Amino acid sequence: MKNNFKVIILFVLSIIAVSCKKEDKSPSYYKGDLTILTDESFKSVTEALADGYMINYPEAHLKVVTRKEDLGFLDLLKGKARVAVMSRDLSPEELKAFKEQVGSKFLPARFAADAVVFIVPKNSTRSSISMDEIQNGLLSDKKEFIFDGTNSSNLNYVAQKLKKQPKDLQFSVIPGSENIIEQLNKYPDKIGVIGLNTFSRPYDKTSEKLRDMVKILPVENKGKLYTPDSAGLREMKYPFTRVLYFLTNEGNFNIANGFIRYSCTQLGQMIVQKEGLQPYNIYKREVQMR
Repeated sequence: MKNNFKVIILFVLSIIAVSCKKEDKSPSYYKGDLTILTDESFKSVTEALADGYMINYPEAHLKVVTRKEDLGFLDLLKGKARVAVMSRDLSPEELKAFKEQVGSKFLPARFAADAVVFIVPKNSTRSSISMDEIQNGLLSDKKEFIFDGTNSSNLNYVAQKLKKQPKDLQFSVIPGSENIIEQLNKYPDKIGVIGLNTFSRPYDKTSEKLRDMVKILPVENKGKLYTPDSAGLREMKYPFTRVLYFLTNEGNFNIANGFIRYSCTQLGQMIVQKEGLQPYNIYKREVQMR
């Protein structure tokens, strides 16, 4: 009788163990592995959000992989990753491909306002740049503007803003936004084009060093000068303000959507602000007096 009782106990325990194993392997928003694809221009804010998520959920393992914006979008469609960060508007063809291949509606999760900025060496006599100068310069054989590469978010956004295709623009290339800053002094007649998040972190030593090497040109539009400061981004008056958003092919609420939700909540938006960018979702601070 005792032996039979022991057998029953062992049988029950084995069922519980198997159930626990199945539960451990089940999808969840707070644990598991996730790869996030991001253009180099907004890698910093993406990594900061991923770090924040892993601190809150230690069983979640997030990896941020740098991928040119266009290529990251294609990888998302092919199911090679579950989350990609985007900044430009998708074309009608891309929207159709997203719906067909992902099988869900296009629902961008907007989380930050960033900017494409135009920079010159610190000792340059140039103090601003106009929309006309940008447009004419990008159609000139002189190739006055330096981008971080083709298929990049910076090139895509500027082209879209000017209502052009990237292939129609004339420009030079230095791979990597930090490399553009560090090498720009060698090309005093050129203008670098980078993402603000490259050096937007207010108290980061590397960002401070990079900021000290160049100056950001205000952009003149219809007789007024606009700068990519907090007011210019918040009110979207700076002409090259862009809104960063997440796209996912995850159809249920697992780790990808968990990370996206976190990034858009107050905690995530505080991280965006610490990165020197403008939070997209603004939360009012309420103080109760008793």
